[in-house]
Amino acid sequence: MRPKHKPERITELSRLRAFMNPLRMQLYRLLYAAGTATASQLAEHVDETPSLVSYHLRKLSEHGFVTQASGQGTDGRERWWQVVSEEGWGFRDSDFADTPEGAAAVSAVTRGMFDTRITQYRAYLDQKSAWGKAWTDASFTSEWLLDLTPAELAEMNDELVALARRWRERGNAAKAAGDTEDREHVSVHLYGFPFRP
Repeated sequence: MRPKHKPERITELSRLRAFMNPLRMQLYRLLYAAGTATASQLAEHVDETPSLVSYHLRKLSEHGFVTQASGQGTDGRERWWQVVSEEGWGFRDSDFADTPEGAAAVSAVTRGMFDTRITQYRAYLDQKSAWGKAWTDASFTSEWLLDLTPAELAEMNDELVALARRWRERGNAAKAAGDTEDREHVSVHLYGFPFRP
């Protein structure tokens, strides 16, 4: 089964709750970046046993987030996994706001995603000097304070998604053509939310 090319919007509480476990969030992100991997390979990255990682991958599979990768491996003893959607997934708070359980799940998953992103950025900051001048000069962190309506913020999000998709497609096409020199995974974190000073 080849990954889907459309972002998936989670609307079922049981599926959203699958990501309340921080290890599942971490495994999903690692698998997304790797393309394909075995439970043993992922276990090395998260310092857990392959059996525990296999359990969580099966749970993610039951909820439709990961699937077995076909054509991988030679001995058939270990399963290879991949994410189902190249576009990933998302959810709207409003789809779950009508129950306390839904609101709690949204809060837990959103905080888990944020914690994972912060951990990733802190790791980069700790290793910054090892990346060299070209990467440290190219990396960025920015904050803009804007006066927008909800509709304008939603429109800006759509534009940012289209921009990120264009750059992802460009990178994927370059890799497919064999252009891998100096090419690394790049994580871009953008947040847009209202606040009152």
